[in-house]
Amino acid sequence: MHIGIAGTGKMGAAMAVRLQSLGHQVTVWNRTRARAQSLLDAGIGWAETPQALADATELVISIVTNDQALDDVYLSATGLLKARQPNRLFVEMSTVPPAKQEAMAALVQAAGAAYLECPVSGSIGPAREGKLMGFAGGEAEVLARAKPVLDLLCRRVEHVGLHGAGARMKLAINLPLMVYWQTLGEALSIIEKPA
Repeated sequence: MHIGIAGTGKMGAAMAVRLQSLGHQVTVWNRTRARAQSLLDAGIGWAETPQALADATELVISIVTNDQALDDVYLSATGLLKARQPNRLFVEMSTVPPAKQEAMAALVQAAGAAYLECPVSGSIGPAREGKLMGFAGGEAEVLARAKPVLDLLCRRVEHVGLHGAGARMKLAINLPLMVYWQTLGEALSIIEKPA
């Protein structure tokens, strides 16, 4: 399968390397080409725009930093939604608010494409090893289309509901972790010897 990845930060780059290592053709796009140069040096393809990425590939994974970056990737004049190919499949893995996932799903579906949100739990090591945990939000039939690729990246993919549910689940899981790290910091400050 020819897979596109929009966003080559640490996680997107790790996913690209993993998918290529398993024999898939991978093409990437990033706002800054230099950020993706190590991937290109390893034989991964480059798309000049998100639109070109969507036109060239069968499935596009997007994993970007925030809401604005998501808008830029999908909705700009050369964004993913300008793709000329019908019935495109987009798998959105960014960590953004649930309402943003719901809004993006509506826009993508109105453009005639399929959209699945699947934020993941895990870091670069698990991404390289295919051991992420995915929280899929969207229609079951869209998840079924994306599952062969998600199974290469995730040790487990849970279908947690419709669009927005994946983001809610990730927030629910991250909250106790944030509380733990904050509490640990407070505990360490108690035992730290004053200077």
